[in-house]
Formats: sequence, C-alpha cells, structure tokens
Amino acid sequence: MKEQVKDKKTAIMKAALKLFTERGFHGTSTALISKEAGVATGTLFNYFSTKEDLINGLYFEVKGELSRSMGKEVEAQSRFQNKLRKMWYNLIEWGINNQEDFLFVGQFCSSPYITKYTREEVMKEYVFLHDLVNEGIVTEEIRDFSAELIISMFYQASRTVVNLILDPDPSHDKNEFIEDGFQIVWRGLANK
Repeated sequence: MKEQVKDKKTAIMKAALKLFTERGFHGTSTALISKEAGVATGTLFNYFSTKEDLINGLYFEVKGELSRSMGKEVEAQSRFQNKLRKMWYNLIEWGINNQEDFLFVGQFCSSPYITKYTREEVMKEYVFLHDLVNEGIVTEEIRDFSAELIISMFYQASRTVVNLILDPDPSHDKNEFIEDGFQIVWRGLANK
C-alpha cells in the first residue's frame, strides 16, 4: 500500500513539474495537474493541501536533488580550484540531464509562492557550498566577496552555459563551453 501512495505522490510531482515549467504557476490548475498525473483531484489534495504547498514541496525536492548532485565527489578533490571546478561540472551536467528541473529552479527561485520557510530549509542543503566559498576566502584562493553574491553569480553563470549547450546550434562544443564558463567564473573570483 505504501508503494502505491508514493507512486501517486511522485506522479503528482512529476506532472506539476512539467506543467509549472510549461505554463507557469497561474496557468497550471490543480485539476490539470491531477489529469496529467492520472489521479483524481481529491487525491492531489490528500498529499498537498494547496497548490502553494505543492509548489513548495516540489521546489524543496528539486533543490535538494540539485544540491546532492553538485556535491558529488567534490571532497575527493585536493585543491580548492578543483573542488570548485568539480562542483561547476556537476551543476552543468545536472542542468543538461534534468532540463525540466533546471528550468523549474530558474523560474521559481524568486517566486513569491516559495515561502520563507521553504527557502530557509532548502538553504540547509547548501551549507557545503557556503563552507567551500568561505574556505576559498579564508585561504585567499578567491577574493573576499559576499558568499551569497559568489553563489548567486556561480549559479547564474551555470544557467547561461546550460542554455547555450541546449541550444540546437550544432557548432557549440559542450566540453569547451563548460570549461570556458568555469574559467570566466574562476578568473572573476581568483585572488591572483
């Protein structure tokens, strides 16, 4: 019985992700989400009391997945620059391989429908990123800018690279864009 419950909740979240990225918050009704998920509208409300609860749950889930993906194998790197590069590559690959999720995060990162509580809980998933940035500042590998500014610029630069890679222009070289994007970020941060 628990597996069936999880499957319905997963179906609802996948349908919501697809529809929110295609139609936005206001263009996506709970009835449309239910229909896309193949469940009754009442079933949706068994898991999420409002559309706002659904979008917050989805945001938390997607941002958590992004966090876990970014952090993979970072600690295995010995030098700060290589840790940052690994995180960059992880972020770009996640964006390429999870296009709807990446689009959703970009669309809703400043949304008024994402509550302060959700944002605060999500940020707990990113402590490692703040720690890495602070490590770079303390060891003087990078300049002493605001950690929030560095993280935001890092993310926004990654969005640009992912969008360029996903552009159907066949002349784009994925690996070159990823490394060039990292070099642009690194040269802006490096303390040398």
